[in-house]
Amino acid sequence: MKSLIPLFLLYASLSFSQTIDYNIKKGFAIEGYDVVAYFNNQAVEGKKNFVSQFDGVKYKFVSKENLNSFNKNPEKYLPQYGGYCAYAVGAKGDKVSIDPETFEIKNGKLYLFYNSWGINTLKLWKNENPELLRKKADENWKQIKYKK
Repeated sequence: MKSLIPLFLLYASLSFSQTIDYNIKKGFAIEGYDVVAYFNNQAVEGKKNFVSQFDGVKYKFVSKENLNSFNKNPEKYLPQYGGYCAYAVGAKGDKVSIDPETFEIKNGKLYLFYNSWGINTLKLWKNENPELLRKKADENWKQIKYKK
């Protein structure tokens, strides 16, 4: 019986381990937009025949080349803050959906923003001190990334 306790504890820790809450609207990260294409300043929806998975999240790509680039180094292409609006995470510590065509690549990282109903949070981000908002978002994300 004593030898079963460590096994039970291992099972319990794996069963209840936290996973990051990714924004997977439409079943894919970034609503199916190609994360590699963003780094070529393109916001384009991927195709269903070029799909990969990383950390339990599915990603679509426009080409075999982009799929291969992602598979070689997925962390390089992951959107910040689980794919939620960077401005909302920084300004309010909230998880807000995004417009996949409203984005910024800064220091080799992909940031996504909400843009609807006359509110473009990328413009707010740029006008309200993006470096400070980025620091706040990094801190806030540590607190909210596991909350659904």
